[in-house]
Amino acid sequence: MKTNVILFAFSLISINCFSQTIKEKDVPAPVIQSFQKEFPGVKVEKWEKEGANFEAEFDLNKIENSVVYDAGGKQLEHEVELKPTELPKFVLEYFEKNLPGKKIKEASKSTASDGTITYEAEVEDTEYRFQEAVGLIHQETEKEEKDEGR
Repeated sequence: MKTNVILFAFSLISINCFSQTIKEKDVPAPVIQSFQKEFPGVKVEKWEKEGANFEAEFDLNKIENSVVYDAGGKQLEHEVELKPTELPKFVLEYFEKNLPGKKIKEASKSTASDGTITYEAEVEDTEYRFQEAVGLIHQETEKEEKDEGR
């Protein structure tokens, strides 16, 4: 099970590396309908195509959110921005132990369609990903991300 969860997380990560901004008119109707049903009255700030999937970026109660759907409108992932202090204790303890004195610049919580929760934290130019039962599952620097996107 842990292997499946990690593979799913990496597949979402790799999809994110190859996204492109698109216009709402180019988003399939089932995706638009699913978004409107889940988030009535919320305006999408940006649509992106990620492989065969579609991501909507939006603010909800002044908090950055994004949600990824397949072309049929099934939600695959929902990501919510967090304050660094809102990260779970095990994540904060990792940084206290391994990167003492370093400041977390950005943080988020992603929930996959199967309920798997992944936390992300950015410190300097490196992004770290964690899961509750596993701990650190991945880290990547901005340079590595740019190299993969070539």
